[in-house]
Amino acid sequence: MKEGTIEKSGAAVDPEALEAIGRYARRPLKAEEVYTFSMVLCDNEVDRDHERFSIPALERLAQLFVGKTGIFDHDPKGANQTARIYGCRVERIEGRRTTVGEPYCTLRAEAYMVRSEKNADLILEIDAGIKKEVSVGCAVGRAVCSICGQDRSRDPCRHRPGQIYQGDGAERLCHTVLDEPADAYEWSFVAVPAQPAAGVTKGLAPEGEEPGDILKTWAAGGAGLSPLERQELARRLDRLEEEAARGRAWREKVYGEALRLGALAEPDLPRELLAKTLDPLGPEALEDWAAHFRRKAAGRLPLIQTAGEDAPRRAEENTPFKL
Repeated sequence: MKEGTIEKSGAAVDPEALEAIGRYARRPLKAEEVYTFSMVLCDNEVDRDHERFSIPALERLAQLFVGKTGIFDHDPKGANQTARIYGCRVERIEGRRTTVGEPYCTLRAEAYMVRSEKNADLILEIDAGIKKEVSVGCAVGRAVCSICGQDRSRDPCRHRPGQIYQGDGAERLCHTVLDEPADAYEWSFVAVPAQPAAGVTKGLAPEGEEPGDILKTWAAGGAGLSPLERQELARRLDRLEEEAARGRAWREKVYGEALRLGALAEPDLPRELLAKTLDPLGPEALEDWAAHFRRKAAGRLPLIQTAGEDAPRRAEENTPFKL
């Protein structure tokens, strides 16, 4: 599978499934009260980020994801909780291998939600194939270079993911093998998976540590760095956070401009569909779309007139029209 997807839904709930679901319910649920569906969360194929899970990592994730809640767009609000995984396993697809020659394996999960008026529309969208893509959030302890075997999270090497290297008389694609999962946070219904190729969001962190904290840990004294190295790392981290904040502000500005101009240029296009088209784009692509919509909007709408057709070109004589 190239992305996390819901594959089967609405099947009859058997007693064994009801028993597994009962571990999370405060009272016994009847089969007619429960809606179940099956989904592939991720796999061991190399994705667009040139990363892949090892098979042992998938086996560990199969344990970690049991009981984890399903939300929307990785937004961890209680109001977003809508379903829960009650079973998870690794499936080997016979006769199929990954691009690196491993047996192809998927992480399959069984999830449930209660049938209610609130969930009726979501259940209908799942059955209709509208709500289909899912994405997972997890942290791993090791990120191993496929060329030299070094752990990139602690001792980065010089090999670049995505590059081809010669070794043992053959070409080898450099990628990162994600191993030793430390935690599984949640899984989400998404319109566009954060990782389009694998349908996963991945973090690197020792157990008990948030993914974004690892650089701060190093800067504070981890990873055997000298005081000068820690100081330099802290300085660079501060600069990167500053640049990231500016980048987010720039993207937010051009996103709003592209959305506004798109609504003018394509008045018949639903705003929600336009927003979904623009959401995954970076600031450069958004600027291109804004320029395209600006040209198209100019052809549909009259421009502000600042001078009469026969008015003199000199500013001091430009009196027929004034703003």
